[in-house]
Amino acid sequence: MSNVKNYAEQGGEKWVVNGILEVTADGQIKIDGTPLTRATAKADSTAADIVALKDDFNDLLTKLKSAGLMAEI
Repeated sequence: MSNVKNYAEQGGEKWVVNGILEVTADGQIKIDGTPLTRATAKADSTAADIVALKDDFNDLLTKLKSAGLMAEI
């Protein structure tokens, strides 16, 4: 048994990170070739009714999709 926290499993198909994965300013993480980015900030909802709450929720979903953190349907 090794004390290495971060390693590639035999064959390189899977990486195990048991420590910290730091992506520098020039680094990227991609899913299916699409780079992940930070989602744009979303202010706390101040919705007074269900329609406004739905609009706030849909805006959040749009921000997550734009950042590549959620797939489009």
